[in-house]
Amino acid sequence: MITQGVFIADRYEIIDKVGSGGMSDVYRAKDHILGREVAIKILKPEFSEDATFVAKFRTEAQSAAGLEHPNIVNIYDVGSENGMYFIVMEYVEGITLKTYIEKKGQLNFKEAISIAIQVGRGIEAAHQKGIIHRDIKPQNIIISTEGKVKVTDFGIARAASSNTIHADVMGSVHYSSPEQARNGFVDGKSDIYSLGIVMYEMVTGRVPFDGDNTVAIAIQHLQEEMVAPSAYAPDLPISLEKIILKATMKKADRRYATISDMLMDLKKALVSPNEDFVTIVESDLGQTRVMHKVTPEQEETLTKRAAEALTFNDEYEDEYYDDEYYDDEYYDDDDYDDEEEDSKMDRILTISGIVAAIAIVAILVVIAGNFVGLFNFGSKKVTMINLVGTQYEEALKQLEELGLTEKNVVVSYEDNNDVEDGIITEQSVPEGKEFSLSDTLRLTVEGSDGSSNSGKSESGSSDSGDSSADGTVSVPSVVGMTQADATQTLSNSQIIVTSTTQEFSEDVPAGSVVSQSIEAGEKVTPNTNITLVISKGKEDVTYSYSIPNPYDGECKYEIAELGKSGTIPKNGSINISEVKVDTLTVTLTYVPLYLSGDGTMKENPNATETSTQTVKGTPN
Repeated sequence: MITQGVFIADRYEIIDKVGSGGMSDVYRAKDHILGREVAIKILKPEFSEDATFVAKFRTEAQSAAGLEHPNIVNIYDVGSENGMYFIVMEYVEGITLKTYIEKKGQLNFKEAISIAIQVGRGIEAAHQKGIIHRDIKPQNIIISTEGKVKVTDFGIARAASSNTIHADVMGSVHYSSPEQARNGFVDGKSDIYSLGIVMYEMVTGRVPFDGDNTVAIAIQHLQEEMVAPSAYAPDLPISLEKIILKATMKKADRRYATISDMLMDLKKALVSPNEDFVTIVESDLGQTRVMHKVTPEQEETLTKRAAEALTFNDEYEDEYYDDEYYDDEYYDDDDYDDEEEDSKMDRILTISGIVAAIAIVAILVVIAGNFVGLFNFGSKKVTMINLVGTQYEEALKQLEELGLTEKNVVVSYEDNNDVEDGIITEQSVPEGKEFSLSDTLRLTVEGSDGSSNSGKSESGSSDSGDSSADGTVSVPSVVGMTQADATQTLSNSQIIVTSTTQEFSEDVPAGSVVSQSIEAGEKVTPNTNITLVISKGKEDVTYSYSIPNPYDGECKYEIAELGKSGTIPKNGSINISEVKVDTLTVTLTYVPLYLSGDGTMKENPNATETSTQTVKGTPN
């Protein structure tokens, strides 16, 4: 058992355990030869006993140890002792990109590009040495307290994927390429796909494909179309959106040819975010693909301009490097590195050029169509029923049986003395036609006053954006809707969402609208701008604890709620943060020492002292 004070390889002294994952446990240790702190990843016993896996593990780890780059975790040592296999790496404080996304919700485009460039440079260095990562995901990307971005676990995924290992040990299927999902040929383009999915999550705050199990998610990677990121991030520049779409093409030959090509476009996106310069390569159609070589002068200019764009102002730096974001959570089976970053951008190779116009048009049609609700990928469809001649309240009940709610319904009113009030006279989707549950159904109801019905527009007007006599439109209520649905509903009403902010909410689920800058029912001119406040969900309150040693010598502690135990040195204490309960039960055990007849100090079990105390935490 690995405990505090144990030496590994007569060199590394274990300080404490900082994390555990599917394949290994991670410890902070002191390297007594070089006098520095390191992190040691130790394989769990079930993998150490697999000779085939161990051989592959050591080979790949040693290969990855040859990588030296500011954006890659450095591996110092690979070894074994008494059947225990370990990797020694540099110790650095920071958090995973996954944790950072969870804390911020959505990253702005400049922040996302800067992170993607640093990750891409690390991947590029590995690819140039013939090493494919195979498990690029936010959990394997570390942001140090200095703001540097590092990629970890190079080579480990290859060792894992070459052996029979339980699925929960493997890289997350949320980021796996289609060829990985089908167990096909994997090369550098698989890493490009995974980085594209990571970028999608950075700008939207969610992964594009999700499900109840890994098989369901893998099938989505293989078969389903991805909702364009602009549906969740309306302010996303077109250049970054198309970079993400190109990187995540299901066919590998339609993605970027190399990570260097992708880096070129990312740098351009920093300089000209709203320029539509990204080309989508269409293959297998017989077209000739023209590759334009970048001249040294062009490369130097682009690199310089991109570097200037990466220079953040003070306000941005304060937000990005806030101390509250950095803790020890990043040790969850994903390692880290800290190394001086190069002062200039890495070498850029070539850039993809002219491609088939039909491919570009198809992509733009899909993006635009999804944004305005033409496609609505992933939404369930039902067959519309006849509602004409039905009372509105009765119609709502029938729609609810189909799976629709009042949120899907927009009502306008008309006066017709020949028809009873409250009767539906028209419906926008005819009987028998398929209708997506994420679309809007427009109903025309007889009567002059619709104020008593929630979800309806003001009398004589429609939330769909139909102009009233004075040319204005009525603002619909989107509070409680998801951001994507709210954006679409407002767009249908000729109202433009220009920006969003986020805040915690006890009542509104994460990702849904808390409030809107213009009140529902207010009349505005078409194309009026509106801003939305999006819920970050309930705020998790965490607590910090400092538990001192009350005895005259070293004592042991156990914390029931955390399943944590260890040793507190004399006159020392333990400090624990990010705990989600406000009270801990701590048991302290002290065994006094006495001088034995042979001149050595020994424990006196008969004099053991034990105390149990309840400790209140301090809110963070």
